[in-house]
Amino acid sequence: MLSKSQYTRGLQCPKSLWLYKFRRDLENKYIENTKFEIGNEVGKLAQDYFKGGTLIEFNPSNFEGMAERTRELIANGVKIIYEATFISNGVFAMADILVKNGNEYEIYEVKSSTSVKDYHIDDISVQWYCISSVLPLKKAYVMHIDNSYERVGKINLNELFHIEDITDIVIAKQDEVRDNLTNLNNMLSLDEPDIKIGTQCYNPFECSFSQHCFKDVPEISILNLYRINQSKAYDMYHNGIVSYEDILKSDISLTETQRLQVSTNDNSPYIDKSIIDEFISNVKYPINFLDFETFQDAIPRFDHQRPYAQVTFQYSLHILHEDGRLEHFEFLGDGINDPRQSLAKDMLKKITKQGSIMAYNMSFEKSRIKELAELLPELKDELLALNERFIDLLIPFRSLGYYDKNFHGSFSIKSVLPALFPNNKELSYKELDIQNGGDASSEYANLIYQTDIKEIERVRQNLLKYCHLDTLAMVEIFKRLRYIIN
Repeated sequence: MLSKSQYTRGLQCPKSLWLYKFRRDLENKYIENTKFEIGNEVGKLAQDYFKGGTLIEFNPSNFEGMAERTRELIANGVKIIYEATFISNGVFAMADILVKNGNEYEIYEVKSSTSVKDYHIDDISVQWYCISSVLPLKKAYVMHIDNSYERVGKINLNELFHIEDITDIVIAKQDEVRDNLTNLNNMLSLDEPDIKIGTQCYNPFECSFSQHCFKDVPEISILNLYRINQSKAYDMYHNGIVSYEDILKSDISLTETQRLQVSTNDNSPYIDKSIIDEFISNVKYPINFLDFETFQDAIPRFDHQRPYAQVTFQYSLHILHEDGRLEHFEFLGDGINDPRQSLAKDMLKKITKQGSIMAYNMSFEKSRIKELAELLPELKDELLALNERFIDLLIPFRSLGYYDKNFHGSFSIKSVLPALFPNNKELSYKELDIQNGGDASSEYANLIYQTDIKEIERVRQNLLKYCHLDTLAMVEIFKRLRYIIN
């Protein structure tokens, strides 16, 4: 028997399904668990949309009991069932929402995405294959987030959700579903399939067995080549073009950046002082090194917030004066109230009225400032004026003014910083409890659920240290560039 999630896993990669069935010890449980956190929250709201339903409690040790409870509710005429459970046609399926309409039934699959995806259709198609053998089904719907919705006051479920009828598509796929199930079950009766790594390892989701399948891939390989088409990269990898040496021996056409990446083998970085000099000549003191941290909600928690909008909750600001004096300012929301207005006002007080504003990949910071300006019309002119002063610290690196082999084809600050300062623990993200923006985002977003005062303070201090390093890193990187040309 296959569950619908196992079915869609098998469609992404049969080997992943085989490992899931027989080698769960190799699975990265973190990847598997985090995929469902947002979806569960959205699913609970969808149940509020269909009020008055009865929930089938999940019991991983008694699927048959869940199916029996569903049959009882249907026999008793219950019109709305949440997580309705069925075992039929060799499939175990749970419908997010089952609604009785006359003498027929409708199934609603709730998704946290903002549109219908191909894998959603596969998901509901196998549900239909299972359920239609025991119930007369009339309609199949995907219920997903409408990202044009803007919260004002209480959540309006009618505006938050968009319901799309995919019945015709699902019915047309039933023969395909039957054939897929036959093929997957046949595959599971054999030894582990020999399927090579490829784009399917991350599309549409990162596979929870990717670490296992990539265990023999060198840390540096053609897969690291700057902006290479991933499908082509995997093809070349499987054809024996693995190392940078292999690339140089082949007839692969390389961009300037790629050529520099694979040919920089000694300990000396490649430097073009003219590019660095041009960059620095455009910088005006005092320099405001600015970095934002943001989080996203599928379900907006604040007024004038849209689903998945970037909510700026923190900034770090280092100000470098021409005489070498360095100041630092920071702001961090409380994790409960909307931080955006307080952050904007505080930032405008601290940032200097003249001088450059420097960010690393400045489009992110400029976009957040533009969003704050739209949210806060009383501060609009002052905020938008900041965007006229930005300079991007990424430019001298991406323009190949400076390239180090230890960048490994990446120009992110997480690659540049350790290459420039390899033995400096004060400039090492690895010394921090929070080491990337994704973790910072989730830690802050979850503060609202935290009740332990000590734990809240611990998270806050970790967030402050992380964002502080982002701007301190920029200061030191800029100083290093300035030293090179002087």
